[in-house]
Amino acid sequence: MNSLLFPGARQAVQLKRRRTDHKTGKTTLKTIYAVTSLTAEQATPAQLAKLVRDHWKIEVLHQIRDTTFAEDASQLRTGNAPRAMATWRNLAIGALRLNGARDIAAGLRRNARDTTRPLALLGLT
Repeated sequence: MNSLLFPGARQAVQLKRRRTDHKTGKTTLKTIYAVTSLTAEQATPAQLAKLVRDHWKIEVLHQIRDTTFAEDASQLRTGNAPRAMATWRNLAIGALRLNGARDIAAGLRRNARDTTRPLALLGLT
């Protein structure tokens, strides 16, 4: 793939993403492109698709942590505090998802209104 304008690029991938807005029911289709240094022998199309999905799982988690918990605005910058808070936020998101919450912010508000709910959510009651 010498015609690619990216040094070290070995494959280019076209991905089509379908997204449905659950509020409006409207579906949109978006085409994106990715470039990788992995050769065709190192990564099949299915493996590349899995790598992209796994990457976006992490990005979605960061987006939830930033928008719901305002993580980027946090004043915690030193020691273990940033990592510890990220761990607590991940625990909250994971626990809510395991219990069927699709809207993390709504799940947090629901649990904040009753002090017994977070313990029940974690199976501690």
